[in-house]
Amino acid sequence: MEPDILLTVVIPAYNAQDYIDRAVTSVRGFDEVEVLIIDDGSRDKTAQIADEWVTRDPEHIRVIHQENAGHGGAVNAGIASARGRYLKILDADDWLDRLALKRALERLALREEQGEPLDLLVANYVYEKQGKSHKAVIRYGNVIPRDRVVSWDEVKRCRYDQYLMMHALILRTELVRECGLVLPTHTFYVDFIYSFVPVIDVRTFEYLDVDLYRYFIGRDDQSVNEQVMISRVDQLLRVNAAMVDAIPHPDDVPPKLYRYLVHYLRINCVICTVMLLRSGTEENAARKDELWAQLEAKKPEAYRAVRRDLLGRLITLRSKPGRAVIMSGYHISQWVLGFN
Repeated sequence: MEPDILLTVVIPAYNAQDYIDRAVTSVRGFDEVEVLIIDDGSRDKTAQIADEWVTRDPEHIRVIHQENAGHGGAVNAGIASARGRYLKILDADDWLDRLALKRALERLALREEQGEPLDLLVANYVYEKQGKSHKAVIRYGNVIPRDRVVSWDEVKRCRYDQYLMMHALILRTELVRECGLVLPTHTFYVDFIYSFVPVIDVRTFEYLDVDLYRYFIGRDDQSVNEQVMISRVDQLLRVNAAMVDAIPHPDDVPPKLYRYLVHYLRINCVICTVMLLRSGTEENAARKDELWAQLEAKKPEAYRAVRRDLLGRLITLRSKPGRAVIMSGYHISQWVLGFN
């Protein structure tokens, strides 16, 4: 008899020996939770540590060992093998708040009992910046009504620092599978695609105002480090192209869902533009213009919608003063959120 699993927490892990114990400890011990570790060809002790966890709790913890396929390949494996009705991705260097997780599980179970299973449960995430005493928390109370099932008609506009990152999402597993999501392998920043493509099919969701996900940032080797992002700008552009391909025509989805998708695409275009300009090369400055030209050619409706916003207009300025405005906004976001 198959176990009754409400939630699968997928932990993609590559050379995560220093962090994975914390991640697993934060989510184990709930009868309705399956922990699925994806050892993505690690070269350190990650595989051994994962196997030890399975030995300790084989009823609730599984591990898949695979050849290295990158973050996207690890998430793909987790999606394919998850047995829970809902799905949460937890990077191996991050962790979940256990009390918040308990409340999330109770809410998912309650909606199922009431005959209102959710496509998506949204919760807050916290930037756990190394050495920073004040932790920035991304909340959605000004955007989504709390503690009830809602549709897109009730969603208000997001601020620029608000978008449904992977960290905020607990998605219905079958929705993720049925939307046809396949993340590119050996590519960083695929969490943008994960939190974009399935959301296109979300129709019923709920916001639970708890600080669930603890997003650990600040290491020099981390993928969100500025110099690392600049060195991987080709992968940022690959992710952006996938989002452009995925965004639907505005007539095919609820209007406020389309507005949100445009908002998220705009943020990604801004990140790509900033990193191309921060590299300091004329070649990448030209690639910035090419990025926007490709968006206009492929999805003209989305291009116009992205640029209709003030940020969208500013980010496409070609003059030196325009670049200065872009950089000023970027430095402000660094200070507020603690990016490195």
